[in-house]
Amino acid sequence: MAASALSAQVTQAAGAADTVMAIQKPRSPLPAEAASANVTRFSFIAYGDTRGRRDGVNEQYEHGLVVESMLRTIKSMESGPEPVRFVLQSGDAVVNGRDPKQWNVSFIGLINRLTTAGGVPYYLAPGNHDVTSAAELSAPGRLVGLQNYLRAMGQLIPPDGATRRLTGYPTYAFGYGNTFVIAFDSNIAEDSTQLAWVRAQLEGLNRKRYTHVVAFFHHPAYSSGPHGGSTIERPTMAVRANYMPLFRKHNVQLLFTGHEHFFEHFVERYRDVAGVPRRIDQIVSGGGGAPLYTYQGEPDLNAYMRSSGVDSARVTHLVRPGSKAGDNPYHFTVVHVDGERMWLEVVGVDWGAGYAPYQGNRSVLGDTLGRR
Repeated sequence: MAASALSAQVTQAAGAADTVMAIQKPRSPLPAEAASANVTRFSFIAYGDTRGRRDGVNEQYEHGLVVESMLRTIKSMESGPEPVRFVLQSGDAVVNGRDPKQWNVSFIGLINRLTTAGGVPYYLAPGNHDVTSAAELSAPGRLVGLQNYLRAMGQLIPPDGATRRLTGYPTYAFGYGNTFVIAFDSNIAEDSTQLAWVRAQLEGLNRKRYTHVVAFFHHPAYSSGPHGGSTIERPTMAVRANYMPLFRKHNVQLLFTGHEHFFEHFVERYRDVAGVPRRIDQIVSGGGGAPLYTYQGEPDLNAYMRSSGVDSARVTHLVRPGSKAGDNPYHFTVVHVDGERMWLEVVGVDWGAGYAPYQGNRSVLGDTLGRR
């Protein structure tokens, strides 16, 4: 489907009944892409799965605890060498994204606090609860959910027609400093138009400037919760088949996903076309406020690793979630960028304060980066 036709369908789907409010613009927006070219030290927050138990009735309580902790983190770092410059959320903002009340009553007010009191830009990739899990672009429920998503995010993501936006899709990118970030909709990971756009963004990227490339989306390529283990869901299969080879080809180093409501960390090692060993870190961070999950079993990766061919992909489960209720707290992550180095900090919230998934709460990202 042509992007312009899809955009028109999305607009028509919601009609006059759509009353989702736009999240407020950040007090400190990112500068134009070219203006930050010399920035090499900063941080950003990433998390996911904020849907609440009473969406549409009350503000998301558990998500509110996470936001409060984020605001304290942003404040504490604002005058230091690595200020928080933006927030990434990997999807499932609300339980039913087709219902405007759930966005307006339960979600948007919390995000306004991040963009105004915290002052930071906020970027959301859609989850299955936001736009449904339909693979068909014209599915009625998807169109309504997508319109609500686009209204909520209208002041935060690049507009239709921009170089860094796929018109009619919740698919976009931005660059800040030495880091390039891509968001795409994994509910439609089979879609050839979206895949071609992501490919073109990566092919056209100036890697002399962009040392780090980060992708965030909802469905993990592999996970160990109720959506993973021996189960391979349709979007996961499509991410594995379509996006992971692309990410290996273009040396995308860091993936943020959700869908599973806990924290886990996988490392995929492979060899590029020149035979150089490379690494992709996939972080599953779904502890933003949705009901928490537990470990269910290791993902089935035999066919995936065989299909990687000359890339010789091998996957290591660096951090496993706990198997008991109470093992896996609400949390968010802070990624620290310092030149060619990146490292991850996991921040447990409320009863999860002190969460230490690495026998500590920090881990280096990538093989060639120095430890702190």
